[in-house]
Amino acid sequence: MPTNVTPEYRKAEDAYRKAREPKDRLDCLKQMLSTIPKHKGTEHLQADIKRRIKELTEELAGPKKGARRSGPPISIRPEGAAQVALAGPPNGGKSALHARLTGSRAQPGPGPFITQFPEPGMLPFEDIAFQLVDLPSLSGEHMAPWLPSTLQTADAVLLVVDLADPACVEQVEFVLATLAERKIVLTPCWPAAPPEPVAAADELGDPFRLELPTLLVANKCDQHTDPAEVAVLEELLDVEFPALRVSAETGEGLDALAPFLFRNLGVVRVYTKAPGKDPVLDKPFTVRRGDTVLDVARLVHKEIAETFRFARLWGSGVHDGQQVSGDHAVQDRDVVELHASRAGG
Repeated sequence: MPTNVTPEYRKAEDAYRKAREPKDRLDCLKQMLSTIPKHKGTEHLQADIKRRIKELTEELAGPKKGARRSGPPISIRPEGAAQVALAGPPNGGKSALHARLTGSRAQPGPGPFITQFPEPGMLPFEDIAFQLVDLPSLSGEHMAPWLPSTLQTADAVLLVVDLADPACVEQVEFVLATLAERKIVLTPCWPAAPPEPVAAADELGDPFRLELPTLLVANKCDQHTDPAEVAVLEELLDVEFPALRVSAETGEGLDALAPFLFRNLGVVRVYTKAPGKDPVLDKPFTVRRGDTVLDVARLVHKEIAETFRFARLWGSGVHDGQQVSGDHAVQDRDVVELHASRAGG
């Protein structure tokens, strides 16, 4: 039904979709609640926003005074070029894969449900790294109630499966359906397709529907060598995820994972330099294909972005040191020299 949505609400909703830090998401939710039209047509969404505000407030507050935390944190702060979650049914080898790729403390084991809390680790690629987060298994027997919330900060998912498991099809069906019930849709589109447009400018969509680009990782390929098994699984599931056959035991196929993430997430590395100085080439800032000089400025420092005047650029498609505006799209390995107004001037 028509809801007379204000531009202020649309702006807050868009900011929420892009936010990765819990504090930023909480601020956006509060802004959404204050600007959403208050009538019967939005009652359900208002309640959803209030519930998420309560959950994030409690998460950021930590344990109550005198209370003991029951375990490690369930919200992992994003780091690196992207945060990628390892999800899937029991005994797929997620923890073994995570340990092999990142050198983490993830404890692989012969039984299910070894992983109880999110386990972060860094997967290096050239001069950047991807954050891989090992998650507890998803099955009808056990599912961590906080797991969907943890996925809110993820940029993508590695759906790790063991094709040799006779129950593989049913297990993956459960994973897809369970996450979909919680408004988390695993999509084959890399990067994830933007939310579908609403029917009219004054109607509300669902701001909490999350689409995560997904790579099907067929682990333990050293134990089953038929490449056609992946195609059979996807035909049975009626899905078409890009797929990679790997072995956490032997390392087969693992070299292709980081390049896949870099290429299909559209990661762009940008190096910065101060006027008259050499560029800093060992710690690039990472954005996405299509992002601009101003997006880089926001990563460097909030004040620089707010007082941005122009930039000089070295890289593809420009003359060395060419002056560009904030809306200029950056390319991989560009060098940017940011110029901003001085405080008070």
